Amino acid sequence: MTGRRLLLAAPALLVAPRAARAAFPDRPVRIVVPFAAGTSSDLQARMIGERMAPVLGQPVVIDNRAGAGGTVGADAVAKSAPDGHTLLLGSNGPLTNAPVLQARLAYDPAKDFAAVAMISRSPVTLSVRADSPWRSVADMLAAARARPGAISIGSSGQGSATHFLIEQMMVAAGIRLTHVPYRGSSMSVPDVVAGNIPLVMAEISTVLPLVRGGQVRLLAVSSAGRMPITPDAPTLIESGLDLTGGSWAGLVAAAGTPAPVVATLSAAVRRGLADPAYRARQAELGAEIVAESDQTPEGFAAWLDRERAAIRATAERAGIRPE
Repeated sequence: MTGRRLLLAAPALLVAPRAARAAFPDRPVRIVVPFAAGTSSDLQARMIGERMAPVLGQPVVIDNRAGAGGTVGADAVAKSAPDGHTLLLGSNGPLTNAPVLQARLAYDPAKDFAAVAMISRSPVTLSVRADSPWRSVADMLAAARARPGAISIGSSGQGSATHFLIEQMMVAAGIRLTHVPYRGSSMSVPDVVAGNIPLVMAEISTVLPLVRGGQVRLLAVSSAGRMPITPDAPTLIESGLDLTGGSWAGLVAAAGTPAPVVATLSAAVRRGLADPAYRARQAELGAEIVAESDQTPEGFAAWLDRERAAIRATAERAGIRPE
């Protein structure tokens, strides 16, 4: 090849390897979990990550960055390179609840992320001690209406998914309860068993062992339909309250991540969600696989918009102000 031809060919020789390297993903994908290892969010990330890896052809690494109710890890992803190699295991706290609880967020949950896919919803339970005179939600509502504000109900904490559901239940039922926030359901549920509070809104995973042990009774679950793990427990809807809720998990990337990259990630998630073993494990945990429409980037983004609006409305009614 002459010198002139070599110079003309050089750009093409350089471009081809660069284009090949641009294929996504070209290195491990990292899922930032904004909570400690061993939490439900951590488990959700690991379960979906191990199923995404063979589809993507790259390892999926879990990076736990706990702090400030999940906002430390969320901020790290918001400020990461928008190339799809860094994802956030998003949930109620950092993506929908934080804006109404924290006045100075370092990121904008509505603008700084690109929705990838929703993974699961985890309904919660409305529960009482096994010897409670309330045998149903109707019994509890009748007692609450007879003595407004006299009945206490525990939650997993101020601004938690259980707290917001309690506020929504009070509006839907036209009742007034006294909210008692705890530091997690591992503290609120034992107080029901001890008789310190008569009622609790808590995660299925915490309540179920005590239900099976005969110490706690489920009045209702917050799922759209009865849960296979608690088939005898009616839903809030069946109990006359048009209400669902609980915690949820989904993946988001930094805003500006190219649409084809987001689509590749979303497709890998959907492959994982279709795995029968994965679905069986979610059922054991008391979690629900979400509708296929919410597994897409567009569907998850629309769901997040609706959920943020609902949380803002609930916070305004309850007088919750950001601090």
